[in-house]
Amino acid sequence: MRRALVIVCVAALTAASVAGAQAGGRSWAKPQITAVVSAGLLATSVAEFRPDDPVTAGELAIALSAFGEAGAVVEDADRPVSMRELDARLVAVAGLSREARAIRGAALRAGLSPTPWLGTETVARLLGFRINHPVAREHLERQLDEPATRAEAAYSIARLLSLRADEVDALRTAIAAFELPELDAAQQAVLRRALRFVGSPYVWAGSSERPQRIGTRMAPGGFDCSGFVWRVYKLQPFGFAPELSSVLRGRTSYAMSGEVAPGARIGRSDLEPGDVVFFGSAGPRSRPSQVGHMGLYVGGGWFVHSSSNGTTLQPLTGWYERTFAWARRPLAEAGIRLEPAERAAGGGVPKRS
Repeated sequence: MRRALVIVCVAALTAASVAGAQAGGRSWAKPQITAVVSAGLLATSVAEFRPDDPVTAGELAIALSAFGEAGAVVEDADRPVSMRELDARLVAVAGLSREARAIRGAALRAGLSPTPWLGTETVARLLGFRINHPVAREHLERQLDEPATRAEAAYSIARLLSLRADEVDALRTAIAAFELPELDAAQQAVLRRALRFVGSPYVWAGSSERPQRIGTRMAPGGFDCSGFVWRVYKLQPFGFAPELSSVLRGRTSYAMSGEVAPGARIGRSDLEPGDVVFFGSAGPRSRPSQVGHMGLYVGGGWFVHSSSNGTTLQPLTGWYERTFAWARRPLAEAGIRLEPAERAAGGGVPKRS
């Protein structure tokens, strides 16, 4: 981590930190607030923390200067920091900006037109900088373009304080091997849509990137694991193959996993981009009723899913490797394919078999 001179109006920031004080002890992030205050960051006491206020550019710059962030010149110290900016700054302080660019570069080379924040959001979520608020507090979930609260900043910075070098090195090694295979036009269309949602929060029973009504409650935009796959494949027909939206029928992970006969299940070694992957407590021996998680395979040993870290890319290692059950291939189920020459070229018009 690098050292830097942070140019801010310290006096103004100090005054702001004691104005309108709200007891940090009442916040969902009390342990993290206590940790950052103990480290001399963001406030002089827990009682003065103001957890629900937006974190400002000046406040964040001062806090991150303690980690040696380079080149932080703040022109508007009072400007609220968005969640997207907070994540990107944290990734930079963790020393993984190059890896974030590598993730986005691989998606660009695969023709997936990724968002500018695909890499930083993936890294931030794999490092645990984001929290999944429980259902009763899902109104606290923030979209990427919304201001980050001081409580969210405290949660992230507390995680940064606890981050070990071996965790960073492990992620760096995993990302170094991240490369996507050549994709046909149908696979590109599916994964282009899926990666657009990386950075969305996890919302129980959620299936939309916009505010949504779930039963009798209003919830913010976001997805649970099956809702994410449902959104990609089901809720918005693909122009080249409108029948693709009819392939998935059940809404839950166990329902969708049980829609393919055992003989049609796809194993780990035969995965192709666009496949729906399922995870169960008994691995390949799981029954559909034991399948509790799912996502979409992108290739290169990675998949995209919505989990406790929100919607993110993830390597198929660790728990995901141990609990991998099987996959299904909606593109093949809908009879969509490319001719071999077109497939090798990574383009062409999808054909029906």
